[in-house]
Amino acid sequence: MPMTSGEEPPIPIEGVDYYIENGRWVFTAAYHLKRGFCCGNGCRHCPYGEEKTSPEDDVPAGHE
Repeated sequence: MPMTSGEEPPIPIEGVDYYIENGRWVFTAAYHLKRGFCCGNGCRHCPYGEEKTSPEDDVPAGHE
């Protein structure tokens, strides 16, 4: 079930929600779906199809 506002993220389970690659945690699509939203960090297994956001993405049009 996706998280609601103010709720703590689910405790990840190794091998189900993430795996370790080169010393880094790689979250699975299953974990992202449990969390319930895209964080905008360009995660490898993001089921939301979002690309990594950058500070330039936050600049309003005409203010480049």
